Amino acid sequence: MVQYLRTYVLRMVYDTVLRKVDYLLISLHIKNFAIINEVEVFFKNHLNILTGETGAGKSIIIDSINYALGAKASKDIIRRGADFALIELVFETKRPMVHKAMAELDIPVEDNLIIISRKIMQTRSIYKLNGENVTGSTVSSIAELLIDIHGQHEHQSLIHKAKHLEIVDRFAKDEIGPLKQELEDCYKSYSKIKNEYDSAGMDEEKRLREMTFLEFEINEIKSAALKVGEDDELATLYKKYSNAHNISEGLQTIYSLSGYDHNQSGDAIGRVVKILTKLIEYDENLGDLLSQITDVEELLNGFNRDLSQYISDMDNYEEELDEVSKRLDVINLLKQKYGSKIDDIIRYCAESEKKLEKYRDYDIYMENLKNSLIEEEKRLDSLSARLSNIRKNKSKELTVKIKESLIALNFLDVKFDMVFERSNTYSPNGYDDAEFIISTNPGEDMKSLSKVASGGELSRIMLGIKSVLAENDEIETLIFDEIDTGISGRTAQKVSEQLSGIAGHHQIICITHLAQIAAMADTHFVIDKQTDGLTTETIIKELKDHEIIDELARILGGAAITDRVIDNAKEMKELAMSSKKYK
Repeated sequence: MVQYLRTYVLRMVYDTVLRKVDYLLISLHIKNFAIINEVEVFFKNHLNILTGETGAGKSIIIDSINYALGAKASKDIIRRGADFALIELVFETKRPMVHKAMAELDIPVEDNLIIISRKIMQTRSIYKLNGENVTGSTVSSIAELLIDIHGQHEHQSLIHKAKHLEIVDRFAKDEIGPLKQELEDCYKSYSKIKNEYDSAGMDEEKRLREMTFLEFEINEIKSAALKVGEDDELATLYKKYSNAHNISEGLQTIYSLSGYDHNQSGDAIGRVVKILTKLIEYDENLGDLLSQITDVEELLNGFNRDLSQYISDMDNYEEELDEVSKRLDVINLLKQKYGSKIDDIIRYCAESEKKLEKYRDYDIYMENLKNSLIEEEKRLDSLSARLSNIRKNKSKELTVKIKESLIALNFLDVKFDMVFERSNTYSPNGYDDAEFIISTNPGEDMKSLSKVASGGELSRIMLGIKSVLAENDEIETLIFDEIDTGISGRTAQKVSEQLSGIAGHHQIICITHLAQIAAMADTHFVIDKQTDGLTTETIIKELKDHEIIDELARILGGAAITDRVIDNAKEMKELAMSSKKYK
């Protein structure tokens, strides 16, 4: 709650001083994480750029976000000397889908804020969602509606065909969402029937053996005539009769103390009644006392009668104990064979009777099962065909858009398409076996991405795909960790323009080494590493206008930052800002 209030106050300051937007990752708070002591970063809308020297800890920022959202964490990431590491993310969103997901979790949302935190300790982690303790999987389910993280090596996933189909499905999600769920349910039903059919086959000899065995089990259970709750009642009786000797001795002692022999309680109370009866002749006010003690005498008389009867009933406890023990032995033997509870045994018997009935009418059973399998396979094939047709149609639209995006990323003579084949088997994802194919040079045949594209090219292709998906994707915040891998010059400029284009309708957070990309920043942060000789820590600072020019000059000029480099940095920043399509 303290963290929630702190973040709420900071957010109010943010709204007052800075611009108000409809959605974004408002802030990132990190404490005791790796070489970070404590930092708090307030991100803005559009393009947020993070730069810094190599080794300053830029990727630690992205790592911390991943950890907050459920990535597996090692205790080594806790800062030396600290007991825990803490990461907190504050989002603002008005999306109905996010609010609905939170409502389904019964977690309230105030002022459109979604606050995710993770406290990492030596032996465990604590996740919180808007102040409520939740699991890591719950955090992940909400986070995937809010943020998309493009890690340093995510582009490598493009060499796997399964990723390609996933991209098409994401692009076509509005059309195929319900259909995919129906297909998944159908596949589960189909798999269940198929497994039953495959395992049901047996020869006549085996079937007869199974029938004999089932008949024996059913007769054994039914002959026991079990009743639900009977075992608990018998256990109570067994406890009583196995301790009957101690009970009898105790009751005899009680009876002797409460009886009517000389100086026993019954005798003493009787004498009290007689005395009060005489004394009432002299004082009628003693009538109430007489009435009370008379009631006590009657209660004690009744108690002694019942006690005497109970003692008499215990005379034959050995016979009762033997009957109870035998019945418990029967029930416990059945429990060992068929279930730990009487309910389970009765259920097992009912299932065995159904199975026996199937074996008695085996041919009919197998024929019905086969027909069910055929019908379910027809339905599965129909759903898979519908899904495949939608994918093929949407892939044409998608690949045209990706090609346009790749041309903008300096793939000037690129060809890009998607090919579909039918798999020999069904899956919850249908029967499509599809992949993207590409040709980056004139005259080259189109081939699989894994056979054509280099690491740098894969990175640009992934950016192109992300930019297309961003056009119709509701995920609000995109993070790119070193998207500039393997590029420079004109290509770097194209990448910066593409990022700026995506930032027109999304919040982008991007770590980069390139000045061309950094110059496009709407908000520029520098990450620096400081040391006092004993400890080292990473700090993050939002740059002002003149500081941005100095940082661009550092990236451009390296160790020697001359006036010409600074002028170059100013010109680069001015050109970048003038090229933006949003203000």
